[in-house]
Order: sequence, then structure tokens, then C-alpha cells
Amino acid sequence: MAEDKDSSAEKSQEPTQKRLDNAREEGNIARSKELNTTAILLGGTGAMIAFGGGVALSLTRIMESNFVLDRSMVFDTSAMLAHLGSSFMSGFTSLLPIFGVLLVLAFLAPIALGGWNFSIKSVAPKANRMNPLSGLGRMFGSNAVVELFKAIGKVLVVASLALLILYINTNSILGVQHQSVLPAMSESVEMIAWSVLWMSCAMIIISMIDIPFQIHQHTQKLRMTMQQVKDEMKDSEGRPEVKQRIRQLQYEMSQNRMMGDVPEADVIITNPEHYAVALRYDQSKEDAPVMLAKGADFVAQKIREIAQEHDIPIVSAPPLARAIFFNTKVGAEIPDGLYVAVAQVLAYLHQLKQFAAGRLKRRPVLASELTIPDELRHD
Repeated sequence: MAEDKDSSAEKSQEPTQKRLDNAREEGNIARSKELNTTAILLGGTGAMIAFGGGVALSLTRIMESNFVLDRSMVFDTSAMLAHLGSSFMSGFTSLLPIFGVLLVLAFLAPIALGGWNFSIKSVAPKANRMNPLSGLGRMFGSNAVVELFKAIGKVLVVASLALLILYINTNSILGVQHQSVLPAMSESVEMIAWSVLWMSCAMIIISMIDIPFQIHQHTQKLRMTMQQVKDEMKDSEGRPEVKQRIRQLQYEMSQNRMMGDVPEADVIITNPEHYAVALRYDQSKEDAPVMLAKGADFVAQKIREIAQEHDIPIVSAPPLARAIFFNTKVGAEIPDGLYVAVAQVLAYLHQLKQFAAGRLKRRPVLASELTIPDELRHD
């Protein structure tokens, strides 16, 4: 529908890679019929020149075997079919190299421009192809005019080259009449074969003109309007509102998953109000403390609430909280430079437990200055 709306707009933009890929899937790629014709003509003529002697010898033997009959074969009713089958196989075998060359060229020539492409969509029935009015439009459209001029050009080029060949070989052609039959036939066949080959070379000129034209025409056909480019970008990258909603859902999922890990923490270190980080340290499984969750403002408040619900110690250490918050990712170990500071906090918590159990007479006090490297500080 969008393409119909933009049909009257100027197609000033080059086709995008996505449009080229879609066109290729539909079988719409640049092809040159002249290139196919040139390859088959040159290959077929070359094969005739290369294998023609063997083919002629084989056909001569076939004719001799069919015209020379024994007396016994005259009265044999199955002899005719046997001769026919033998002649057919001999003729087919002698022509097989030429057929092989033509078969290979018939497959390779079409993919020389545009490459190999197999598409079911290109052969699927379409209503516009069955519409007589569309057919008339194609018959009298610009493409038909171009094809007409190409056909006239081919006739003129081939005819001009044929006249030139006749002019060059005039003496040889006239000299054939003074030769005996067999040498005259041999030389005539050779002249005809080489003349056909040179006339086929004239198609190279047509192909050299047609190939750039087909590429240009294919590109022009796929050119896009500015609106089509914008619509394609929206479809490929996603509409802004959809992308924003996806990001929001992803953020909510990650937050929920992170909050679910807070009860496993050993300590919550806070700013005390703006930042909060949850740490876990299992000496049997981990080489260093791991940050399970972090948050600022409302998220930090939520982390503190979960910690209070699960009786997780909350330690106020603003410089350390900020350092861990800005230098550590969720689920990752804390940086090496913060090992000592976190160890001081864990030691403090251990002493608190000792005090609560009555093993210490005095309540411990956390060091006012924790060991935090300057490069990890965030004031």
C-alpha cells in the first residue's frame, strides 16, 4: 500500500540492500538475454569448429553403412530398425561433445550476470501478467521500444560484419569453383564455419552495450522514494514507541531479577540515602565478593527495605558505596582495589556478631576512612 501511495513521488534514492535482497528473493535480478545468446553462439560455433571434423567423419560412416547392404540383410525384416537404432546412437555419440558444450553454456551464461538465483515467486502466477491491458502496455511501452532498437542494431551490426567477411573472402569463394568436389566441399565448410564464428563475435558488441543497460535499468526500477526509505528503516529497526516499550520491559525484568537476588546478600552498603549495593561473599565458591544488586534513590530504598525484611546488615559507608556502584556491574566481582575496604566492612560485621554473642566486651566501630584508591573514588 505504501508503494502505491509513493508511485507518483520522485524515486530519488538508491535501492537499499534490503530492497535488493527482497527483489532477489522474488527472482527480480539483472539479466541480459544478449549475453546468453552471445555465449551460446560463440560456444556452439567454436565447438563445431573443434569437433566438426569428427562429426563429419562419423556422419560419413553412418551414410556408408546405411547405403551398403548385404544380400542377407535385404530379406531381414528387422534390419531397418537395427540400422536406424545403430545410426541414431552413432550420430548422438558424435554430436555429444557439441551438445555438452551448449548445455554447460546454457547454465553458465544466465548466471554470469546476477549470479545463481532460484525463486519460486518468479514463476508463481500473477494477475497483472494475465491482464490484457497490462500486456498491451508492455507491448507498446518504453521497454518494447528499446527492444525494437536493439533488434535493429543487431541486424545492422551482424549484416555489416557479414558483408565485410564476404568482401574479404571474395577471392577464396570464387576460387572454390576451380577445385574438385571433395576439396571444394571441405574448404566451403571451413569458410562457412569461420564466417559464422566471426559473425557471432558481432554479438559481443551488442552484449557490451546491453549488460550496462540492464544493470542500470534494474537499478532504476528498484529506486526508492524518501518515504519508502524511512518506512523501511522503521520496519527494520523497529518503531520508536515499540523499541521504548521493549527497553522498558527489559529493564523491569532485569530489576525484578536483581531484586530477587538481594535476600542472598551478606551485607548492604549504602550512601546512606542515594545509593545502595548488595554484596555476597562465599569463600567456598567465589574468589572475591560479588555485587548482587545496586540502585539509586527509589531502587536503593527498595533494596534497603528487602534487606530489613530478611535481616541483612546495612552498613553506611558513602565513599565505598559510590565506588562499588560506579565501578562494578551486577553479577560481577568487585574491583581489586576495593578488596581491602570490603574486607574491613566484612570484618566489622563479624565483630558485631561476636559482640552480640557476648564474646566481645566493647561494640566495634567501623573505620572512618576505608581504604579506597583515588582512581575508584566517585565524589
